[in-house]
Amino acid sequence: MSRHLPLHRGVSGLRNLSNSNDFWDSEVKDKTEKEDLDRNRASDQSYLSLRFPFRLLCPDNSPSKYGVTENGFASDPFSVGSPRSRHKLTVLFLKLSLVVIVILALTGSFWWTLSISTLSRGHIFHGYRRLQEQLVLDLWDIGELSLGASRMKEIDFCPEESENHIPCFNISENLALRYSDSSEYDRQCGQGSRQSCLVLPPVNYKIPLRWPTGRDVIWVANVKITGQEVFTSGSLTKRMMMLEEEQISFRSASLMFDGVEDYSHQIAEMIGLRNESNFIQAGVRTILDIGCGYGSFGAHLFSKQLLTMCIANYESSGSQVQLTLERGLPAMIGSFNAKQLPYPSLSFDMLHCARCGIDWDEKDGIFLIEVDRVLKPGGYFVWTSPLTNVQSFLRNKEKQKRWNFVRDFAENLCWELMSQQEETVLWKKTSKKNCYNSRKPGSGPPICSKGQDVESPYYQPLQNCIGGTHSRRWLPIEERPTWPSRSNLNKNELALYGLHSEELNEDTANSRTAVRNYWSLLSPLIFSDHPKRPGDEDPSPPYNMLRNVLDMNARYGGLNAALLEGGKSVWVMNVVPTSGPNYLPLILDRGYVGVLHDWREAFPTYPRTYDMVHADGLLSLETSQHRRCTMLDLFTEIDRLLRPEGWILIRDAAPLVESARALTTRLKWDARIIEIESNSDERLLICQKPFFKKQAM
Repeated sequence: MSRHLPLHRGVSGLRNLSNSNDFWDSEVKDKTEKEDLDRNRASDQSYLSLRFPFRLLCPDNSPSKYGVTENGFASDPFSVGSPRSRHKLTVLFLKLSLVVIVILALTGSFWWTLSISTLSRGHIFHGYRRLQEQLVLDLWDIGELSLGASRMKEIDFCPEESENHIPCFNISENLALRYSDSSEYDRQCGQGSRQSCLVLPPVNYKIPLRWPTGRDVIWVANVKITGQEVFTSGSLTKRMMMLEEEQISFRSASLMFDGVEDYSHQIAEMIGLRNESNFIQAGVRTILDIGCGYGSFGAHLFSKQLLTMCIANYESSGSQVQLTLERGLPAMIGSFNAKQLPYPSLSFDMLHCARCGIDWDEKDGIFLIEVDRVLKPGGYFVWTSPLTNVQSFLRNKEKQKRWNFVRDFAENLCWELMSQQEETVLWKKTSKKNCYNSRKPGSGPPICSKGQDVESPYYQPLQNCIGGTHSRRWLPIEERPTWPSRSNLNKNELALYGLHSEELNEDTANSRTAVRNYWSLLSPLIFSDHPKRPGDEDPSPPYNMLRNVLDMNARYGGLNAALLEGGKSVWVMNVVPTSGPNYLPLILDRGYVGVLHDWREAFPTYPRTYDMVHADGLLSLETSQHRRCTMLDLFTEIDRLLRPEGWILIRDAAPLVESARALTTRLKWDARIIEIESNSDERLLICQKPFFKKQAM
């Protein structure tokens, strides 16, 4: 039974233009009407350029000659001589007059601002800026009034073939554009890559099971995989699952499967630890799992307070990322084919590759250079592959040649070969920068110049030089505070990111208050199957319906910190927009996971990924940019990322939140606005995505 938020849907009080025609004299000559019409049509183009602030962002991918365009613009041609056309001309004339008055007012206000003294400017700037923002929103609302009922038209559902589609990953289109050498699987975001429809779940989709049950058992119908793909999976962690009638079970403790617990215990021993529970004491908290199978390695380590981010290539069927996400575990699509990963240099404590399908000896070792870039000083690289098995060298000289290349190249990267057992090899990255200068001339890739060594590249081409050496964040993992102490940075550590402790403390305090408010508002609904009295502790899993949260504007990772501090059993994908300040290095150094992303583009994940989406200040950030996409584009992407019955929390300036609520009807979301504080100019929009079931054909 679908549980829906008992909220108000849509927008109330929307004003419509009157249909009265009393403004016009019915005896006016046709010639005069035509002349007026031509003049108004010429002016109409200038008005449309002011119509919708967000529309400056992305080109309209589905123009229509008549009717309503993608963002709600009415484009019906006037019918000369009709009462309706005369009324529309009057309305258009009034709107154009208002625009002229506004422009004149702004011009006069601008010159008046220039004429005041320097001392006075600081006092009025903030109020003047607020008036400008309100003016833009007023123009937006004026345009909406002329659209009437057409503005409220609901967005159509996507066709069935889009139920697992990810924009920017279109293999057939990439092949047509002559991408090859595995680059056809790469992310290619261009104009028209966004969807303008709502993605429906598969026919027999079911709400995921609650944690911790849902971490080990998923519904077959929720993912795109066949029984044959289950049984023929070759990866180490892929083989640790069992297909039942309607479910896939991941049982690492079963004797009939490879034991991930024994495997992780072996890695700990290779480092010199007693078991995997001691990873944290060795400075390991975050792990990048390349080609992660179906996430069993990360699922096991999750209980040890280790956070594993799974990345794998896009797959149209049997996707590793999709199944990992369905289990509620951190994952996203990422590829080593041609571009750098969207993570800063020196991001992870360990990188893991268990039969991940990457040929590390190809392209002159450039993939290993990228591993080195995202690995923290003193971090570990674990590689499990038949290629590393010494016994196979006796039978295959080609394998021996490939292994020798990887081993020698790793040495030239200043990696220490710590241990090799059967098919598993473990290296440790150097903690000392002077190691690179002590290498023999020409014995390895050079160090990147300061201009090349970009700390946070965004899908830039892979580089054939060693990065991260110019970073102020070069600090060995064994010298960092261990988890969870590393999440609380001191004054000197914050200085590395250009922050003062007061700024982080304020963000932390605000996030704590926000989490308390969110939980207070949502607990009776999220935990509706297990009611709790106000003030009681949150019930333990399996009653917790939230497994993960997408924070679309993470800032310093405050929401993540507040959720952990509050004892919430969720993980957060911290997204830092490319349009704002980049504090992703800070977030990752605090022991969280996150990624850099441009919200003009689709997020690199499958539909129905997250249980909750949080956006604090994102609308203000996007409207401040003159190249952003429409709010409707942004909300359509949120709908794709959110699972049925998932939640959306949008906190922003009151006018922006009111405008956002107007769009929720088109998206079929249940929504209501909450006043946060009586003296605050911010509002909170709470929405829930309904569960629309597709009928079987």
